[in-house]
Amino acid sequence: MNQATKRKVPKRIAQTIINSLKGGVVPRIGLPYITVGRKNEIEALLHDVDIIADGGASFRFIVGRYGSGKSFLIQTIRNYVMDRGFIVADADLSPERRLQGTRGQGLATYRELISNLSTKTKPEGGALALILDRWISGVQSTTMQETGFAIQDPRLSQAVDKKIVEVTSAISELVHGFEFAHLLSMYYHAYVEGQDETKMKVLRWFRGEYALKREAKEELGVNILITDDNWYDYLKLFAIFFRLAGYTGMMIMIDELVNIYKIPNAITRQYNYEKILTMYNDTLQGKARYLGIIMGSTPQAIEDKRRGVYSYEALRSRLAEGKFSKPGVRDLLAPVIHLEPLTPEEMLVLCEKLADMHADLYGYERKVETNDLVSFIQLEYGRIGADQHITPREVIRDFIELLDLMYQHPQTSMQDFLASDAFQYAKSEAVSDEAEAAFAEFTL
Repeated sequence: MNQATKRKVPKRIAQTIINSLKGGVVPRIGLPYITVGRKNEIEALLHDVDIIADGGASFRFIVGRYGSGKSFLIQTIRNYVMDRGFIVADADLSPERRLQGTRGQGLATYRELISNLSTKTKPEGGALALILDRWISGVQSTTMQETGFAIQDPRLSQAVDKKIVEVTSAISELVHGFEFAHLLSMYYHAYVEGQDETKMKVLRWFRGEYALKREAKEELGVNILITDDNWYDYLKLFAIFFRLAGYTGMMIMIDELVNIYKIPNAITRQYNYEKILTMYNDTLQGKARYLGIIMGSTPQAIEDKRRGVYSYEALRSRLAEGKFSKPGVRDLLAPVIHLEPLTPEEMLVLCEKLADMHADLYGYERKVETNDLVSFIQLEYGRIGADQHITPREVIRDFIELLDLMYQHPQTSMQDFLASDAFQYAKSEAVSDEAEAAFAEFTL
C-alpha cells in the first residue's frame, strides 16, 4: 500500500481498537479504519435506513457464528446511522434481560436500551436528558426566529407552549400516548421554570424506574407504568417523538438472541418469540414508524426447530429461506441476513491495516511484509475444518498476539513464530476445542 494513501489512526483510537480486538470484543470507536468486506450486507442494511428516514420501519436478523463478525456489522451500522442523525439504542440479552419475562426481564431490557440511548454528539449512551433539553432549546430558538420575540418576552413563552402542544398532541393520539405526551409537557415546563427535581422524576419514569403506580400518581399524576408487557409500545412512541424533535429516526439493536434459545422453560421461550413476532409484524404492517430493529443471533438459535426462533411456527413461516438461496448466493433483502465468512483476501487486507496501526501505535518501523501476511493467512485457512470453523475473531486475535510478540522480541521474525512447533500444535487444537465447547453449551 502506498504510504501516502494510508489513513493515520489517532493513538487513542488505535489503542482502543487493538485492545478490544485482542480481547475478542468489538471496539465502539474507530471501525471505519478496520472495516473490510461485508459491502453487500452493509448496502442492504443502509437501504433499510432510507426507508426508516422516510417514515417506514424495518426488522432484520443478522445471523452468524460466534466471532463471525455479526457484532462488528451491528456496530458499523450503529455508527453510520448516528452520523445520519438517528437515535440508537442497543442492548445485549442475558439471563436477566429478555424480551418478555415474569420477573421484570423484559423491563430490564427496556431500561438497558434507554440507558444506552446514543446520538452522534453523545455516542457513549445516556443521551435521554440531552435529547429532551435539545428539543426544548430547539423549539425556543425556532420560535424566536419566526416571531422575533426576545427571550424575556412573555409572548415567546406562549408561542413556545403552542409548538410544544403540537408535538405532544400528535403523540397523545397513539397507544399509551396520552401519558407520554403529558410527561413531555411536564418536562418542558420544569425545564423552563428550572425545576430540576421534577425533570429528574420525569426522566425516572421514562427510564422505567417507577415500581408502583401509586408512587407515579403521587409524584407525576399518571396512572400507568412502563412494564414487562408494554415496554415495546413506548419505544414506538419514542421513535415518533425523536422524529418530531428533529432526529431522523430510531434504531434499536439487540444482540445475543441466543440467550432466549437457552431459556429452559418452553412456555417462557414461546412468550419471547411471540414478542419478536409482534415487533416483526408491526414493522411490516406500518404499525411502527421511523423505527428500525436489528437482532443478532447464532444460526442454531434461529434455525433449531425444537428450541430456536423457528420452533415458533408463525416466525418460521415468515423468516425461513426460500428454495433458491444457498451459501454464496443469499437474498440480502430477506429479513434474515446470514453472514458469509470473510475471504482469505479480505482477511489479508484487514491484517495489513492492523500491522500498520500496531507499528504507528508503538512507534516502530513495520517489518511484517506482505509475504509474511500471506503465509500467516495460508496457515490459518489451511487448518483442517477451517472452511467451517474459522472466524475473523480467531484470526485477528492470533495476528495481534504475533505482532505483540514480535514487538517485544525484535530479534524474531514472523516466519520464526509460524514455523514453531507450539504454533502448529495450537492451530491443530483450536478447532476441536471450539467444537467441544459449542457441543457442551447447547446439548441438553
